[in-house]
Amino acid sequence: MNWEQLLSLRRYGDTHKRLRKEQDETRLGFEVDYDRVIFSSAFRSLQDKTQVIPLSKTDFVHTRLTHSLEVSVVGRSLGRIAGRELLKKHPHLQEVHGYRFNDFGAIVAAAALAHDIGNPPFGHSGEKAIGEYFKTGNGKIYQSALTKKEFQDIIDFEGNANGFRLLSASKEGVQGGLRLSYATLGAFMKYPKESLPKKPTRHISDKKFGFFQSEKDFFASVASELGLVQKGSGSDIGFYRHPLTYLVEAADDICYTIIDFEDGINLGLISEDFALEYFIKLVKDSINTKKYNAMVHMEDRLSYLRALAINTLIRDAVDIFMENEEALLDGSFEVSLLDKSKYRAQIEDIIQISVAKIYKSQEVIEKEIAGYKIISDLLEVYTGALVRKQEEKASNYDRLIIQTLPSSYKRTDVSLYHILLSCCCYVASLSDSTAVHMHNKIMGGQL
Repeated sequence: MNWEQLLSLRRYGDTHKRLRKEQDETRLGFEVDYDRVIFSSAFRSLQDKTQVIPLSKTDFVHTRLTHSLEVSVVGRSLGRIAGRELLKKHPHLQEVHGYRFNDFGAIVAAAALAHDIGNPPFGHSGEKAIGEYFKTGNGKIYQSALTKKEFQDIIDFEGNANGFRLLSASKEGVQGGLRLSYATLGAFMKYPKESLPKKPTRHISDKKFGFFQSEKDFFASVASELGLVQKGSGSDIGFYRHPLTYLVEAADDICYTIIDFEDGINLGLISEDFALEYFIKLVKDSINTKKYNAMVHMEDRLSYLRALAINTLIRDAVDIFMENEEALLDGSFEVSLLDKSKYRAQIEDIIQISVAKIYKSQEVIEKEIAGYKIISDLLEVYTGALVRKQEEKASNYDRLIIQTLPSSYKRTDVSLYHILLSCCCYVASLSDSTAVHMHNKIMGGQL
């Protein structure tokens, strides 16, 4: 892979090449990507989607929206610092093509802002709940009517693939989705492969999948424009990652490692003593002890340690990125940047505490159980109504149910796969509270 292609400003529908040196410096194409994501309705819905603690009513806890904003800020720093170093190493990118270090920051920030945009309600359990309805629930009846890859798309419903669909899928009157630059779409793609074969290698890009069969052709065109390196051969589509994807991933890893831990402390699930014990191992070279000890309030002490910890991991991630640039470009870098971190042991210690004290807390488990039931019931009602309409067997109740759907999800003049995937994507679009509200209405519990 080469940076000239990887930094493509092309958008869906373009008939001519967009050149960086011809860009308006007051409103760069990559910065437009950020604006389009943040003004989208899909992004706004993240304000009421679970990050860690589902349906939490405390001001302390992060939602998907606040998490995404923070990841984008960290991603911007990672991209700018890495961009500065890359331009030193490859001066022709600036001298000939006009790229600036801010371009790298803008791409990573926009992709990081969108990284959770396709996630369903109720956290990662929401993804599993959608898949389980078709894998072991009543939705299993549709398996024989779908191809293996189509069925895999829905039994392993993936927020990353749904995110790519939201960002890029055409619909009536709106071609190309948000029409982001191909560079940003490439950086967004953590898993540039289809749902099958499942985990064909141990390479991190094969851990999950990143696009549904419905977006397969468009993804292939993006990958071709960017010059992504294809893996394997035959009809199965899979590529190595865009190098900037590793920075997007690092931003996410840094934020959920540090900030989920901070949430647990603010909620009283983790003792403040743990913060000092575990954070200090990350920040011991940069902490101002006198400043720290002068802080009276726990929230201020935590904020100070958090900022130092994030800065430490940003610098470390960029160092790893630059040391492994060639491997990132040829696809041979097989793990995340933080897996190579000199602070890996400290990161794993923090994550282990978070798993034990936060992710497996009674509150989280109870809300995830409720989420499974809510999602399963919604899928049962909506898929049944739409499939029966397609078969011209819809009841009056089915027609009423379909009327509650947004117009873009009502189509039945398409394949069964598209109907089922559309139902999954509709449920995934709901916020936690809206999912609960819709469930209560459909189940007759609220008028």
